[in-house]
Amino acid sequence: MKPKLTLKQIAKELDVSISTVSKALRDSPEIGEETRKKIKAFAKFYNYKPNNIALSLKNRKTKTIGIIIPEIVHHFFTTVISGVEKVANEMGYNVLVCLSDNSFDKEVLNMEMLANGSTDGFIMSLAKETMQKGDYHHLQEAINQGMPLVLFDRVVDGITCDKVIIDDVIGAKKAVQHLIDVGCKKIGLISTVDYVSVGNLRTRGYQQALEENNIAVEEQHILKIEKMEDSETAIENFLKDKDLDGIFAVNEHFAISAIKAVKECGKNVPEDVSVIGFTDGELSKRFIPSLTTVSQPGSKMGEEAARLLIEKLESKNDEAENYRTIIVETGLVTRNSTKSEK
Repeated sequence: MKPKLTLKQIAKELDVSISTVSKALRDSPEIGEETRKKIKAFAKFYNYKPNNIALSLKNRKTKTIGIIIPEIVHHFFTTVISGVEKVANEMGYNVLVCLSDNSFDKEVLNMEMLANGSTDGFIMSLAKETMQKGDYHHLQEAINQGMPLVLFDRVVDGITCDKVIIDDVIGAKKAVQHLIDVGCKKIGLISTVDYVSVGNLRTRGYQQALEENNIAVEEQHILKIEKMEDSETAIENFLKDKDLDGIFAVNEHFAISAIKAVKECGKNVPEDVSVIGFTDGELSKRFIPSLTTVSQPGSKMGEEAARLLIEKLESKNDEAENYRTIIVETGLVTRNSTKSEK
C-alpha cells in the first residue's frame, strides 16, 4: 500500500517549502509550471488527500480542542490558554496547545497534526508569516471539511468563522488620549509591521487620536518592528535622536524597552517622557516604574473562544450556521510610567 503523505513529506521529498507545495496543489500562478506539474504528479502518484487537514467530525469525537498560538513570550497568550482551559475543563473537554513560532509552515503542520484525529476543533491566533503571505487555505480547508474554528486576537476578515477580539482602534485611542491629557505634545508610536492585524489597527487608533486633537501625525515618530528579537536594539536606535515627550507602544515588551532606552538617553520616566503600553501582563505590574497600559483581558477572550467552539461542536444543527464576533472590552490602567492628568 502506498504511504499516506503529508504536506511536510512532499516538501521534503521534492526539496521545496511547504508553502510551495500548498500553492502548487491549488494551481497558484505564483508557482512555475514545471514545479507545479512535478508536485501535482508526485501527490497524485502517492494518492495525497488534502482533506487530512480536517477530519470529519460526524463519525468520531475526541472531546479535545486544539489551541495554536504564535508565541509564548507574551503574557497575553498564556492568559488566553488559561481561559480556554477553564471553560473547556468545566464542559468536559481537554486542551492541546501548539506553538507556531510565527511561522506559516509550522502553523499548517500544527493544524494537520491536530486535525488528524487528535482534536475536534481549533482556537487560533494567526502567525505573523501567515498574515504576511495572506495564505489562509489551511483555515478554509478545515472549515470546508466541517472542523469548527475560532480565531482570536490576530484575525482576518476573509475567513468566515467565529472570532473573539478587542477593539484595537479604540484601545489605542484610549492610550494616546491619556498621553495627550497628561500634557504630551510629541507622541511617538512603537508598533509591529502593518500586515499584523493588531499592529495595523493600533496604529490606526494612534493616528486617529492625534488627528482628533489637531496634532500632526509625523512619520518620523513612528517605528514599526518586524522581528521581536531585534526590537530592543531597534527601539534604542529609534529614540536616540527623538525629542518625544510621550510614547505609545503596542505591547508591553516594546513599552519596557522604550523606558530603558529613554533612561539610557539621560531622561526620566515619566517626568520627561510618559510611556504607555498595551496588554497589562505581569511585566507591566512589576517593572519599575510600573507601566500604564491598556488592559487586554486574555483570560476573558480565552473563555469566550472556548464557549463559541464548544457550542459549535455540540450543536445538532447540520445546516449552515451563523458565525459570531465577540468584542471584549478594554480598559485603561494608570500607573507610574505616565504623569498624572492636569
